[in-house]
Amino acid sequence: MKKIAMMCFIFTLILPVFGQHIVHEHVYSAKMNKKIPVVIITPDILAGKSYKSVYILHGYSGNSERTHQQDIPDLVAKSELYQTIFILPDANFNSWYVDSPIDIGSQYQTFIGDELVNYVDAHYPVFAHRESRGILGWSMGGYGAMNIGVTYSKSFSLVGSSCGALDFTRFGEAYHGYQVDQVLGQYEQLDRAFLTSSKIAKMQTADQFYILDCGIQDEQMIGMNRDFHDQLIKANVDHIYQESNGRHDTAYWSRSLSNQLALFNNYFYYEKL
Repeated sequence: MKKIAMMCFIFTLILPVFGQHIVHEHVYSAKMNKKIPVVIITPDILAGKSYKSVYILHGYSGNSERTHQQDIPDLVAKSELYQTIFILPDANFNSWYVDSPIDIGSQYQTFIGDELVNYVDAHYPVFAHRESRGILGWSMGGYGAMNIGVTYSKSFSLVGSSCGALDFTRFGEAYHGYQVDQVLGQYEQLDRAFLTSSKIAKMQTADQFYILDCGIQDEQMIGMNRDFHDQLIKANVDHIYQESNGRHDTAYWSRSLSNQLALFNNYFYYEKL
């Protein structure tokens, strides 16, 4: 009887985690010495089955709750359709997903690319290899996905950016307005390693695939995305680049991110053939 009771107790502990579609976690970061809110969205988990995983990075002033409630509101349905586990880290509203050289409490590159990947691999039934793991984001998160995805190319095989803020050199006053200076310091002293263009040499040999898009009416980001696309062509880096009508707003990235997730799913499928 004691053995049966213990088995029932264990089952009730496991069921809430894998019976839910939306799981709210607080994952400890050793590098920042604090817990970070993370939303995990799963399909109906079947015993013995492993799932693809995609890390989704919110934009400036966003958070993980807004991501699934407003920015991509059908993530639960997409998780079931694509049989993919989505990981939505709350990376503070202005972290820019970097390991800040001036703020020890803002080390989100290491947290997402290393600590969070290890946590998810250990606690969820995901494929623990790069071929079934991707990362994408929009605006600030588009920069973050490129920065983290390429830096951790052994963890991610697929990287996506929607209307990404990809070039700090074109920010002007927005460098201060979007509080980049709070994590990377003044622009005049900016380490060029934080520029997305500095990643192109590594992208040439990273054995990854890249998907980028931007809205034609997005006055903030369209120029820098076109320029980055041109740089990738010149460097012979294989990628998809798309433009369509849209501004820098929820209506655009909700649509574009849905398209990117479909492309992610196709990529994962053909990688396994």
